[in-house]
Amino acid sequence: MASLDTFGAKSQLSVGDASYEIYRIDAVAGHDRLPYSLKILLENLLRTEDGANVTAEQIRAVGGWDAGAEPSVEIQFTPARVLMQDFTGVPCVVDLATMREAVRDLGGDPSKVNPLAPAELVIDHSVIADIFGRSDALERNVALEYQRNRERYQFLRWGQTAFDEFKVVPPGTGIVHQVNIEYLARTIMERGGQAYPDTVVGTDSHTTMVNGLGVLGWGVGGIEAEAAMLGQPVSMLIPRVVGFKLSGELPAGATATDLVLTITEMLRQHGVVGKFVEFYGPGVGAVPLANRATIGNMSPEYGSTAAIFPIDDETIKYLRLTGRPDAQLALVEAYAKQQGLWHDPAAEPNYSERLELDLSTIEPSLAGPKRPQDRVPLRHAKDMFRTALRDYVAVGDQGDGVEGRVDEASAESFPASDPPAMGEGGAGDPADKPHTELISAAFGADGRPTRPTRVTVEGTEFELDHGAVVIAAITSCTNTSNPQVMLGAALLARNAVAKGLTRKPWVKTTLAPGSKVVTGYYERSGLMPYLEKLGFHTVGYGCTTCIGNSGPLAEEISAAIQGNDLTAVSVLSGNRNFEGRINPDVKMNYLASPPLVVAYAIAGTMDINLDTDPLGVGGDGQPVFLRDIWPSATEIEEVIASSIGRDMFTADYSDVFAGDEQWRGLPTPTGDTFAWDGQSTYVRKPPYFEGMDRSPLPVTDIAGARVLAKLGDSVTTDHISPAGAIKADSPAGRYLAEHGVARADFNSYGSRRGNHEVMIRGTFANIRLRNQLVPGVEGGYTVNLLTGEQTSIYDASTAYQAAGAPLVILAGKEYGSGSSRDWAAKGTALLGVRAVIAESYERIHRSNLIGMGVLPLQFPAGQTADSLGLTGTETFTIIGATALNEGVTPKTVTVSTETGVSFEAVLRIDTPGEADYYRHGGILQYVLRRMLDS
Repeated sequence: MASLDTFGAKSQLSVGDASYEIYRIDAVAGHDRLPYSLKILLENLLRTEDGANVTAEQIRAVGGWDAGAEPSVEIQFTPARVLMQDFTGVPCVVDLATMREAVRDLGGDPSKVNPLAPAELVIDHSVIADIFGRSDALERNVALEYQRNRERYQFLRWGQTAFDEFKVVPPGTGIVHQVNIEYLARTIMERGGQAYPDTVVGTDSHTTMVNGLGVLGWGVGGIEAEAAMLGQPVSMLIPRVVGFKLSGELPAGATATDLVLTITEMLRQHGVVGKFVEFYGPGVGAVPLANRATIGNMSPEYGSTAAIFPIDDETIKYLRLTGRPDAQLALVEAYAKQQGLWHDPAAEPNYSERLELDLSTIEPSLAGPKRPQDRVPLRHAKDMFRTALRDYVAVGDQGDGVEGRVDEASAESFPASDPPAMGEGGAGDPADKPHTELISAAFGADGRPTRPTRVTVEGTEFELDHGAVVIAAITSCTNTSNPQVMLGAALLARNAVAKGLTRKPWVKTTLAPGSKVVTGYYERSGLMPYLEKLGFHTVGYGCTTCIGNSGPLAEEISAAIQGNDLTAVSVLSGNRNFEGRINPDVKMNYLASPPLVVAYAIAGTMDINLDTDPLGVGGDGQPVFLRDIWPSATEIEEVIASSIGRDMFTADYSDVFAGDEQWRGLPTPTGDTFAWDGQSTYVRKPPYFEGMDRSPLPVTDIAGARVLAKLGDSVTTDHISPAGAIKADSPAGRYLAEHGVARADFNSYGSRRGNHEVMIRGTFANIRLRNQLVPGVEGGYTVNLLTGEQTSIYDASTAYQAAGAPLVILAGKEYGSGSSRDWAAKGTALLGVRAVIAESYERIHRSNLIGMGVLPLQFPAGQTADSLGLTGTETFTIIGATALNEGVTPKTVTVSTETGVSFEAVLRIDTPGEADYYRHGGILQYVLRRMLDS
């Protein structure tokens, strides 16, 4: 509908021969002192003002924004488009298909369930790096991807034909965020004769990568994304905005990765959860667009909602390079300058808080071994690794002196395809017996825990010890958009090969480019053979290692690690290194730039100082140091200039939605509603709308609740939401076996996100989860307090629900940090959890819990479960949320136990919109009833 235009903001903008309707920001008092990001929100409200969802009061509130105030004013933000990747996108489409049936069953028109804003899905999370280190790795991994995901891909092809405004970028194209900045992002939208800022919400928390292009966007849960697709605004509080002033330029030897790890550390220490971060100042012009995208990408790692760079000449330069039409370039520049959105390096906007960074102070760094914010200066990496190692190896552990053995659990860690030959990174012939021999197990002369283990693979014998780098992966959206670091890695590989260096035989080396453009400039520059000489063959165009799709290690190496409890390491150019995420054989994970990934593949160990220790011995018998093969910034820029051109982008994206022959050849179901296959183990109709009435039932108190899990600090959505491989002896594995699925076809949790039965069984099943109800035990286990027996969390949930007992989760600080995962909330709700009581929450997960009808509560300030004397064995009563039935959101509710503990928990329903969602039992039910009422 047209805006009420209370402020008379509607105007025309002429650009060349075209004229566009715009809503002028300068129509609102106070606009000139607003940060860039709030100007975008102000325009959004002016254009969507309807007097109900968006009011003149909201517009005035943004114009009169108090930079120093705590967020308290709710606004309704309407994103211009929705972006999805396939893991989170499949359940979105499943839910939309289910909503169509629910609308029909309640007497409505199912065609109303249709995206009202452009929605684009990029299939990039399904490829697994099973095969590596060989020229046909990409071809074979893609073949396995189609074999495993045929049902899902057919379902998505149905969605592309059944829903308007829904497009799918097929497999093998690139990583969602790189495809977004290279092709999908508009920077300034043109739609229906209007011009307005491109804004986006995405089902991946790293949607913020597009912030580098001047586009305001952030990650939301799948359920929020579905609501946005259906025209529902995103309810939010006007945020605090942190101004991050940049000056200077990066020194020689420092990369975008080093910069972003420093910024991540600074912002985590400062505290930016729930805030916007905005970069400004004279140093902004010295940050290339690809580096800006890298910084924006890591926003979830430092906790901000968004981390945006304003539009400037660098933005236009990048849009031109990536093949955007000249008319689009003209519109972006004219609109940004007209609306005061063009960056002025000398300006000092009004900010809530400020930080500063001189780019010349950046030094080479890593981050790890388990959190992105834990920066490790490269010069101290060896010492800090040795210190961290003692957290993984028991002090005093002298070993048991027995031969290495195969741990049966390790054999179930990853899905297998047809058994690949040895050396491909697969399991090999099951009849083969790996040879491992424990040499010794003691402490070195320097006090470092050591457990050297001899391993033989395909006739090559070598020694593994704590700290062995067994995975070196150039992967993930963080860096593969960045030619400086990607070509830097290739040049370093060339120089290493020229010196006679090679990777260590135990290192699984993988290259997963963010788009085919990367392959194009690798080939045009002639550098691809050098990467391949070190084992960095392309394994797929997808997220692979960073999301747990690293694929298996060679059986002999896996057996040596498991049998001798070695603390192995991965080094990856990704953005996530949480425990249990990368590979079940790997305990320590370090984030690094692509050139350093190559360097550690050559070194083969984290127990090395790359500043002072040689990487290896060259062909001439002389030691070779990292400094000997590190390419200069001038050389990198020369290769960029000669190997990257606009033609590469226009060619690769000329028909991006069509796909290859495999994609086009998939049989496509038809019809407005989906014909569910009752035998499918990939796509099943979820139960969210079963028994739903046209009017919501009243909110009730919670009584007789038992604790399903008592958790500590920093429990991430990776701990909660199913991801990675499905173990055969897990509840999900047993479910698949019972439905006739062979072990080799289990695939991953991510690929089965469209099947709620699998996902419920995998919720809270992370192999590194530590539930304090079962001390000393890792994984998805708990105590069934009705019987006293230790069991899986899923089986306990089933027993509790059969007994009519509601469930609660107790947790510490930063509960739900990490990726934007709808299944972390969906699975929690379907397990029968009615409330979570935590010390603090990550923004997206708290919102998602409400969206699934789960009550997010917070312990009183300064209090914890332990300080209140809660053991998790109590029975809980929660009283006071019923005030929501009268339209009142209480600040606290009363939590009590039969043991006499009682406290006032803060009710973390922060906006009236969230209160509406909770009253309706969830956001999808709310949207569906709104559709029926309209």
